[in-house]
Amino acid sequence: MLVWVNGPFGVGKTQTAWELVRRLPGSVLCDPEAVGFGLHRTMPPWLREDFQDLRSWRSGVVEVLDLVLRRHEGVVVAPMTLVEPAYFDEVVGGLRELGHDVRHFALLAARETVVDRLAERGFGHAVAWVAGRGAALRRESFALSNLDRCLERLREPEFATQVWTDSLSLREVVELIAAEVGVSVVPDTDSALRGWVRRAVVGARHIRF
Repeated sequence: MLVWVNGPFGVGKTQTAWELVRRLPGSVLCDPEAVGFGLHRTMPPWLREDFQDLRSWRSGVVEVLDLVLRRHEGVVVAPMTLVEPAYFDEVVGGLRELGHDVRHFALLAARETVVDRLAERGFGHAVAWVAGRGAALRRESFALSNLDRCLERLREPEFATQVWTDSLSLREVVELIAAEVGVSVVPDTDSALRGWVRRAVVGARHIRF
């Protein structure tokens, strides 16, 4: 089974995916974004536009996930923003056509909620403390410029199942997804401090420069 965690940039896809893998024994995380950054590294910087527009990214993600799903016995989790209907059909639809059980979840929240999360992710707290909230958000110009489009697209029926996360904790989002797909996650025994540290480490590992 593949659990695809979709959503606008900054809504919490990566944190949700890693926490789901942590609490679901035998699961693995496969990040389609890594395929895109690999393709970017083969190109000069001035040609590095949206890698989702590259057919090689879309076909490569299908090929890689197909391989993992055929050879790995547990759940595979893929966090990735994917809002273009044609690309969604090509990738998610393509995997389903290959016979894979793909469970798709679009994490959503009010615009203000996502903006607040963008200001805090990665080193956002430190940047905001030193240079102000505006400076933290300037680092997220790409995410902000695409936020409204993502929120609008992901409300459409073809992007179900939608999960509104405004009033949900990370723990609650993970447990909701697990219940929807019919798997059991291990209890979360993290203290508040340990959970914060774990999320900070995940966030730091996924900062893009």
